[in-house]
Amino acid sequence: MKVLVTGAAGFIGMHVAQILLARGDEVVGLDNVNDYYDPQLKRDRLARLAPQAGFRFVQADVADKQSIGALFAAEKFERVVHLAAQAGVRYSLVNPQAYIDSNIVGFTNILEGCRHHGVQHLAYASSSSVYGGNTAMPFSEHHNVDHPVSLYAATKKANELMAHTYSHLFALPTTGLRFFTVYGPWGRPDMALFLFTKAILEDRAIDVFNHGQMVRDFTYIDDIAEGVVRVLDRVATRDPQFDPAAPDPARSAAPYRVFNIGNSDPVKLMDFIEAIEVALGKTARKNFMPLQSGDVPATFADVSELGQWADFRPATPVADGVNRFVRWYRDYFKV
Repeated sequence: MKVLVTGAAGFIGMHVAQILLARGDEVVGLDNVNDYYDPQLKRDRLARLAPQAGFRFVQADVADKQSIGALFAAEKFERVVHLAAQAGVRYSLVNPQAYIDSNIVGFTNILEGCRHHGVQHLAYASSSSVYGGNTAMPFSEHHNVDHPVSLYAATKKANELMAHTYSHLFALPTTGLRFFTVYGPWGRPDMALFLFTKAILEDRAIDVFNHGQMVRDFTYIDDIAEGVVRVLDRVATRDPQFDPAAPDPARSAAPYRVFNIGNSDPVKLMDFIEAIEVALGKTARKNFMPLQSGDVPATFADVSELGQWADFRPATPVADGVNRFVRWYRDYFKV
């Protein structure tokens, strides 16, 4: 297939592109290579893709309507994996406009490109953050998600609503993927595993929020990327059993689907830190701090829908994933 992967210089984007290329798909990778974090890491990810047959890179911003429209018109993509976004819950408290530009305007441009140029299936990144103030565990796609606690979460919920509208109005098959705390080699420097590893190696204390009383459904990057590709391969369809008198958030009369992708094995933050300490052979000094605005104390994915739809369930143990990250980190930074 000919596939557009937006956010190809990103953590998840690079790994998804690698799987597609390895099986022989033609991949056009798009990214604006911005400086939300060190662009060198993004360039190094792209350098892993560049030599592979079938890969081409386009530097552009999804919020640039003209560039995105021209790209779709010229390339005639069969399928699209949309991963480009302004990420991060905490940053959305200080720079909300970035989230509107990238996550709302940018997503609109992608939807329009798919609508007008015959794209067979759009798979896009949503987030576990859409569950917001929900406390019923595990989080299920069948749950209502109308109470976001950060603007980032609100934009991801908006993406799901926008996708449904295009599925309904234009019969564009769309599938949203709610990622749960993705970690692993080539990960983002603003996420806990990267921050903790760097601080511990530099003999600095780590900030442990909610006084360590956090639980996260940490999901290894290889599992995430495999799940994305499997879902991309199965085009979203209408649910003939959908009942508009008792609407199920996980279903639709339109060709629209949404799935959790998580390890379904939540880990206490203190146990996660211990796994890092074991992998590094070094104990962390810890600053215990209150829960941050926009954050939630726990996440836990119900992945039964993903298992039924794509015959796939993430399963990498956290200790294994952390060890692989630490090996990558030491090699990449020569420490």
